[in-house]
Amino acid sequence: MPIAPHPQNTDELYEALQENDRRPYGRTRTVTAEELVESAEQFAEPRPLVHALLALQKAYNYGSEPRKAPVVFARVLTLFDEQPDVFDERLRHTLFWRFKWVAGALVALPEMPLASLRQWLTEMRDRYEKAGLELQPYYGEAYRLAAHVGEETDLAFELWAGRTRTRLSDCEACEICVRAVHHLAAGDDERALRTWEPVLAGKESCQEEPARSVSYALLPLLRTGRTDRARELHLTGYRACRRNPSMSGEIGRHLEFCALTGNEARGLELLAENRNLFDEVESPLDLLSFLTGVEVLLQRVEALGHGGLPAAGYAGRSWTVTGLRAEVRGRADDLAARFDARNGTTAHTDRRSARLDRAPLLDALELTLRARGLDDVAPAAPAAAPAARTAADIPESLTELILRARALDEQGHLDATACWARLRTLVAAPDYVHPDDPAVGPLVLLRADLLEDEAGRAAEKDEYAAAVALHKEAASLYEEAGAPGHAALSRACAVLPTGDIPGEDTDGADAKAAALTAAHAALVRLHEETPGLAPYQEARLLRLRATALGLRLQTSRDEEAVAPVFAEVDLLLDFATRHDIAGQVSGALLLRASTYAVSGDLPAAVTETDALLDRLKEHGPAWHLPRTLALRGRIRLGLRNAQDAYADLTESLRLLADWPSGTGAGARVHGDLAQACIHLGRPDEALRHLTRSAELELRHGSRTDAFCTYSNAAQLSLELGRVEDCIALLDSLLAEPDVAAGELDDRLVAQLRMHRARALHAGEDLKAATAEFAALAAESAGWDDDPGSHAVIAAETAVLLAESGEFGRAREAADQALAAHALAPRHEQLSSCLRELARLQAERQGAEGLADALALLADAGTVADEARAAGYEARGRSLDSALAFEHGRVNAYAGEYETALAALDQALTLLGEPGPGEDQAGEWAECVRLAAVVEGRYLERTAPALTRLDGAVSRLTALGHTEETGPLTSLAARLRDEK
Repeated sequence: MPIAPHPQNTDELYEALQENDRRPYGRTRTVTAEELVESAEQFAEPRPLVHALLALQKAYNYGSEPRKAPVVFARVLTLFDEQPDVFDERLRHTLFWRFKWVAGALVALPEMPLASLRQWLTEMRDRYEKAGLELQPYYGEAYRLAAHVGEETDLAFELWAGRTRTRLSDCEACEICVRAVHHLAAGDDERALRTWEPVLAGKESCQEEPARSVSYALLPLLRTGRTDRARELHLTGYRACRRNPSMSGEIGRHLEFCALTGNEARGLELLAENRNLFDEVESPLDLLSFLTGVEVLLQRVEALGHGGLPAAGYAGRSWTVTGLRAEVRGRADDLAARFDARNGTTAHTDRRSARLDRAPLLDALELTLRARGLDDVAPAAPAAAPAARTAADIPESLTELILRARALDEQGHLDATACWARLRTLVAAPDYVHPDDPAVGPLVLLRADLLEDEAGRAAEKDEYAAAVALHKEAASLYEEAGAPGHAALSRACAVLPTGDIPGEDTDGADAKAAALTAAHAALVRLHEETPGLAPYQEARLLRLRATALGLRLQTSRDEEAVAPVFAEVDLLLDFATRHDIAGQVSGALLLRASTYAVSGDLPAAVTETDALLDRLKEHGPAWHLPRTLALRGRIRLGLRNAQDAYADLTESLRLLADWPSGTGAGARVHGDLAQACIHLGRPDEALRHLTRSAELELRHGSRTDAFCTYSNAAQLSLELGRVEDCIALLDSLLAEPDVAAGELDDRLVAQLRMHRARALHAGEDLKAATAEFAALAAESAGWDDDPGSHAVIAAETAVLLAESGEFGRAREAADQALAAHALAPRHEQLSSCLRELARLQAERQGAEGLADALALLADAGTVADEARAAGYEARGRSLDSALAFEHGRVNAYAGEYETALAALDQALTLLGEPGPGEDQAGEWAECVRLAAVVEGRYLERTAPALTRLDGAVSRLTALGHTEETGPLTSLAARLRDEK
C-alpha cells in the first residue's frame, strides 16, 4: 500500500522528494523513496529519475541497508554514462561523492569477494582520473579497506593521510575520526584523543559526527583518567545515535562502556531501548560491531551472577541474560568468521576477542542521576526480607522464630519485620510442618500474624484498600484461633485507613475530616466493647485513637481540633507510663510534638522533641531515635533553621542504617535533606538526595511518589544547567515498563515529558523539543478537568513553533492556549507567550510580520486587562510594563521607530524610577538602553539619547546599581564616537 500519493508531474515529484528528505531515516523514509523512484520512471525527462535514485541511495545508506545501495547507484552510473548532459555540476559532484558510499557498502557485505572490492576501487580510481579529479578520496577508501582486512594498514594510511584534501574528500569530522581510530588501533590513546579534539569539542561535525567519534573515544578517555569527560560524552553521544540502525556499532560501544564502568544496569536499560536493532540492522559489519558490544555487556552481567535477569533481545521470545548471550555469541562468531574468510585474515575474530577480553576499567562511574545496580533491576521477590543488622537476630529454631517475631511485634521493634519475612517464606513452602507446641499456638494464628504484618506493609505504601482487606481477613483468622484481643486490634487497624481514603463521592478536606471523625468514634466504641485486652493491645488501640484525631487535625487545620488530640495523647501517655510500655510512651510524646508542629507552635514542637530525644538516648527504644530526629529536622526547616535541620536529618539517616531498610523512612529523610540543602545553597547535594529518595521509594513499592520525586529532581537538574543529566534521567524513567504500558498516572507522565521537552530545548534540540511539546499539547487538549495545564502546555508549544519559524502553527497553538485560559486563567504564562511570539515574528519578518505581531500583542493586552480586573498580581514583571516594552521592541524591529520610542517611554512611565532594591533596576535600565538606541541610532537624535543615558547612569550609580550601568555607559560612548 503506497505511503504517499503518486506525484502527477515533476513539480509534485520534487516537492515529495523534499518532504521525504525531512523525514528521519528509517523504514518509512526508505519505502517512500522507493515509491518516488517508481513515480519518476513515468516521466520522459531523466533528471527527476536521477534525483529520485540518489535520494533512494541516501535512504539505503543511512538506513543501514548496504545490499541495496550499490544496485541503485549502478543505475545512476549507467544514466551518467548514457546521458552525461543530464548531470549538472551539483549532480556530477554528488555522483563522484557517492563512489565512496558504494565502497563502504560493499565492504560491509561478507558475501562480496575481496577481488570485487578491489575492482570497485580500481573503477573509482579510473573514473576520478578520467574526470580530472584528485585521488585523495580514492586513497581514503583504499585505507579503509586495508584497515578492514587488517593488512598493510600503515602504508595505506600514509598514502592517504599525506595527501591534500579535495572537494570530494570526506568532511573534516569524518576524516579526523578515521585518523584517530588508526592511532587508537596502534595503542596510542593520547594521540588519538589529540586528533579527536576538534570533533569532541564541537568544532567539526556532520551527519554522523561527533556521535561516531564519541563512541570510540569513551574507553581511551577512561584509560587516560578523563572520567568526567567520558561521562559527559556518553550522555550526549548516546542520545545522538539511540535506536538508529545506521549507528548500531556506536550503540554497541556505548553498551561496552557501561559494562566496563560498573553501569551494567544502565547497559541493560539501553539495550532494551535499542531492541529494534536486533531486527532492523541490515549491514552485517554494523551488526557484528553491535552484537559484540551487546556480548561484552551480557558477559559482564553474567559474570556478576545475574545471568537469570531478563534481557531485551530478538523479537518473538523472552530472553534471559545467559540465553541471549549464547545466541548473540553464536551469531557474532559466525559473522566474524565470514568476514575473515572473505578477507583471508583473522582481523575480525581478533578484534572481537580483544573487546571481550577487556577487564572493567572502573568499579563504578556514576553516569546518570539514576545510578542503579543489577540488584535494583532484578524482579522483586514478594517475600524478600530487608536486611537486618545482624544475622543472629533471626533464630534458627522455628518455635523460637515464631515466639521471637511475636515478642518483637509486641514491642513495635523494627527487627520483627525480618522475622515475619522469614516465617512467610517458611510457611509458604510445600513441606512446611507447624510446631506442635502450645506456646506457639495453631497454624491459623500464625497465618493471621502474617496477614497482619502484610497489612502493615501495605499501609506503609499507601495501599489503604489492600491494607483494610488484609486486616479484616486477619481479624477473622484471629477469631478462629480464639484470640479475641488480636481480632479486635486487627479490626481497629482496618477502621483507621478508611479515614485516609477519600471515597468516590467525597471531595475535599471537609469530607476527609468527617471520615476521620467517624473512624475515631468507631475506635472508641470498639475499645469500650472489647474487654480483656492485654496492656500492649490496649495501648495500641489508644495510639490508633490519637492518630485518627491527629490526622483529622492535619487535614482540617481547625484550631478546635487541637485540644482533642492532646487529650487522646495524654490518655495514651498515662496508660503507657503506668504499664511501662516504652515504645508507646515515646510514641505518645512523638504525637504530642507532631501536634504542636501541625497546629503551628513550632518552638513548642522543638522543645518536645528535645525532651523526647533526651529520654530516648537514656531509656530507648533506640529505633525511635531516627524518626524523632527526622521530625525535629522538619520542624527546624519550618523555622528556617536549615543548618540545624541538616544536622538532625543527617544524623537520622546515619541511625536508620542500623535498622531494616524495608520502610520508607529513609526516602522521606533524603527528601527533607534535599530541602535543607536547597536552603543552604547546596543544590548539587540536594539533587543527590532527591534521586536517592526516589530510588528508595521505588524499592519500597511507592512508584507514584518515586516518579514525583524524580520529576522534582529533573526540574532541579535543568535549573542547574545539567541538561544531559536531566534528559538521561527522564529517558530512563519514560522507558519504564509501567510508563510505556500507560499504567502510571497520565498527568504525571505528561509532567515528565514536559520536563524532557524543556531540557531538549535548553540543549538546543529545537526540533525534538517542538515535536514533544506539540504531542503534549494535542493530548492535553482533552483534559477537560484541567484546562489550565493545557493552557500552559499550548503556550510553550506556540513559542517553540515560532522559534522554528512556523508562525502559522504557532498562532494556532496560541489560540488553543487562549481558549483554555478562558476556562482556567493563566495570566502570566499567556502574556509571556504572546509577547514572545510577537517579538519572534517581528524579529524574523520585520515590517512584513508587524500586523500579526501587533495582533498578538493586542491579545496580550486583553490578558493584562483581565488580570487587572481579577486583581491578579504577576510574580515577575508587571504585565502592563512588559507589554509596553514589547510594543517598543516589535515596532523597532519593523522600522516604526517613532511608535517604538513612544511605547518605550510608556514602559518607563509604568515602571517608575528605580529604587535601592534590585527588583526593577535591570528591567528599567534595559528599557532606557533600547529607547536610547531607537532615539540616537535610528531617529538620529543623538543629543536627547545621550541626555537620557547620562541621567540613567547617574540615577543607577547613586542607588548602587553599578552593574546595570555598564551597557548604558558603553552605548553612550559609541553614540558620542558616531556623533
